[in-house]
Amino acid sequence: MIEFTQESILIFGFPIYYYGIILMIGVAASVYLAYREARRKEMDTEFMWDSLIWVLIGGILGARLWHIITPPPSMVEQGITFKYYVTHPLDALNIRLGGLGIAGAVIGGLIAFFIYSRRRGQDFAQWIDVAAPVIPLGQAIGRWGNFINQELYGAPSNLPWAIFIDPQHRLPGFSDVAYYHPIFLYESLWNLASVFFLFWVSRRYAEELIPGDLFLLYLITYPTIRIILDFIRLDASEIAGLNANQVFMVVVLLAAVLGLILRHRCKGKERK
Repeated sequence: MIEFTQESILIFGFPIYYYGIILMIGVAASVYLAYREARRKEMDTEFMWDSLIWVLIGGILGARLWHIITPPPSMVEQGITFKYYVTHPLDALNIRLGGLGIAGAVIGGLIAFFIYSRRRGQDFAQWIDVAAPVIPLGQAIGRWGNFINQELYGAPSNLPWAIFIDPQHRLPGFSDVAYYHPIFLYESLWNLASVFFLFWVSRRYAEELIPGDLFLLYLITYPTIRIILDFIRLDASEIAGLNANQVFMVVVLLAAVLGLILRHRCKGKERK
């Protein structure tokens, strides 16, 4: 028996959440685009398919761990903190309960891919440049899962494109506020634009780019939008009173900019 609810498809009572379906569509679209790009560059596509399972495992573990370390204030108020997960390991492992962080997904997937590419003798820098334009595609699609779950919305808004949030999904202190900034939409559109921008750079400046440059550009484009949007994001994760994701993204952005400058400065000296 199949039954449709607001958040899932029930197959003989077992829920398949729309959020998970949307995430998998994002993954599939990213993988397909990466495959096309690897073929264009005449790279080993068989290696790409072989590495996929390890990247997915690393990404999921990283995303979950990031959430466990940086739970949002609304969950902290319910007693769901890092200490809670330490004493409830089964809940920590149960990703169906929700709680995945994009920063952790990228870090976890990157670490897993680095280890696997080294074991297979592949050029890690070249491969992450293949991944750079397609990661934001997966993010752009995946953010619509937040729309389904009525989460990742910003401050109250009366703009024409503000979204309605059902009372049961409103944060404490906002029960009487109906419309909010659709942060998921802002980020989705930015990420979609990043896909085109990074592909344009990869072709327009193909001769000037050093392997790894494109991924460093991704580490500038994505943190930029996260830093901006977290100023209006409600329920942002905090560590020691600071916005955890915002601080982390500032560090990543500055490191990526510095990395690009130093790499090309060294390249310029070599040419001389």
